[in-house]
Amino acid sequence: MTAPLGRAAGAGTGPAAARIGLFEAIAHRIILSQGWTRAAIAVAAGACGALAMPPYGLFPALVVSLSIAVWLIDGAAIDGSGRRTLGVCAGIGWAWGFGYFTAGLWWLGAAFLVEADQFAWALPLGVVGLPAVLALFFAAGFALARLVWSRGAARIAALAFGLAAAEWLRGHILTGFPWNTLGMALGGNLWTMQAASLVGLYGLTLLAVLIAAAPATLATGATPRGRFGPVLAALVALAGLAAYGAGRLPSAPDPTVAGVRLRLIQPNIPQDDKFGSENRERIVGKYLELSDRALSPDRTGIADVTHLIWPESAFPFLIQRDPQALGRIGAALPEGKQLITGAARVRELPDGERLTRENAVFFNSILTIGAGGRFGDLYDKVHLVPFGEYLPGPLDALLRALGLRQFVSIPGGFTAGDRAGQRILNVPGLPPVAATICYEAIFPGAILPPDPAEGAPTVPGLILNLTNDAWFGDTPGPRQHFAQSRLRAVEEGLPLVRDANSGISAVVDAHGRVIASLPLGIEGVLDAGLPARLPGRTLYAAFGDLPFGAGLIGCLLIALAARRRRT
Repeated sequence: MTAPLGRAAGAGTGPAAARIGLFEAIAHRIILSQGWTRAAIAVAAGACGALAMPPYGLFPALVVSLSIAVWLIDGAAIDGSGRRTLGVCAGIGWAWGFGYFTAGLWWLGAAFLVEADQFAWALPLGVVGLPAVLALFFAAGFALARLVWSRGAARIAALAFGLAAAEWLRGHILTGFPWNTLGMALGGNLWTMQAASLVGLYGLTLLAVLIAAAPATLATGATPRGRFGPVLAALVALAGLAAYGAGRLPSAPDPTVAGVRLRLIQPNIPQDDKFGSENRERIVGKYLELSDRALSPDRTGIADVTHLIWPESAFPFLIQRDPQALGRIGAALPEGKQLITGAARVRELPDGERLTRENAVFFNSILTIGAGGRFGDLYDKVHLVPFGEYLPGPLDALLRALGLRQFVSIPGGFTAGDRAGQRILNVPGLPPVAATICYEAIFPGAILPPDPAEGAPTVPGLILNLTNDAWFGDTPGPRQHFAQSRLRAVEEGLPLVRDANSGISAVVDAHGRVIASLPLGIEGVLDAGLPARLPGRTLYAAFGDLPFGAGLIGCLLIALAARRRRT
């Protein structure tokens, strides 16, 4: 292990040399760490990296985190007996990932306290158990990096290959969970997020690791070029991303769609209230009062808007089977006005067949309602939340036998909508709508259906996201959710209209700029126009993850070439 530390003996004298020597000494200590000390360093480094995610956005925290990751893999490249080992690297990666996910997802515990009498016992499973499982992806990523590791600057490309591949897998395996993907360290900033229009979230992940891990060479490079070259390249890349973003952002606001006036309702109803059907009259009344509230002389209520939008799961009952509530809503909608609302719905049965617990099939849906309570087009959520909205098939019978159920109070949980079917919602007066419910908006490349219905538009006019983040209270969770939804607008070149029960509700243009918003944790009404979609398609919308795949292969080839030169 003398090569990475080869500069220490000739560090020189004076204050500057002393600072450099201290930096190298820290790297040396981390490289030579073993056992529990090494594991603790890895956990702390991963937790530090979580500070680069929204809402904090401290990119230097990821620099510290990934630089330490490089030094830890340096130390694990040869174990105490001189044998190369992937297992040690996988263990380091798991510890790093456990720290990262525990620090970034601790707020999930709030959901277990909404119905504490039923779910508080399982709180450790969400706060500690889920991070322990997700950390397996980083264990695989560190091991992949180790397979192509070398002593020079190319090991930064090896780490980028391993971690970016692991993040892509995390977004796809077992329904996927790309929450707080490393690329969000760049995706939370307005300038640097613009590159998502070219390479998407996973491309940003590759760039984030390349840039953030580069400073590790300052303490371990054997030559000036080896020390400073990667850092200079990283600074140039970061400046290039910022320059591209600044140049892509127009100085004038995006134009708005003529004749569309939106009103988003953020009722801020506590989650425990939403469960109670006894609250139905009060909840419907609150929605209607907010919907018709006067905000200004030209926005005096429903009459002065074209489209009302209510959040996910707006009702603690089935609106389609409640004529009284539906009648109140229909009577409040003048002719030509449209309500778009989240709601649970049950599959319609053939005439004469009675609905029972055994034949009921429930969906988490978006419904459109016009004057008189007439239903229009609808969308059923495709990507359900495991354990939140349903119990995974292999575990369903076992968990129910133990008396456990999913979080939502729906018998048997929700059923997923038809993935190959119509995902475009057709609403009178609006461009075609790409509908998403809750965390569906965190999945890059999944805004459009994989198999559009015949005659359906290939490019919608907006992304609609209805959600209910009240489960998680005033924590980083809802803010992270909003940031990830906002990035979809940039990737697809489409405006985002997002209505959340407790916030953050917002209208975002196709460049990711927030046009209007309501903060987290307040009751409010948001009136806004609809920004227009960008002309044409973004590179990412046209080619998906192909640019990311090319970059991933490029990093692999760089790492392999450097490794071959060393052998």
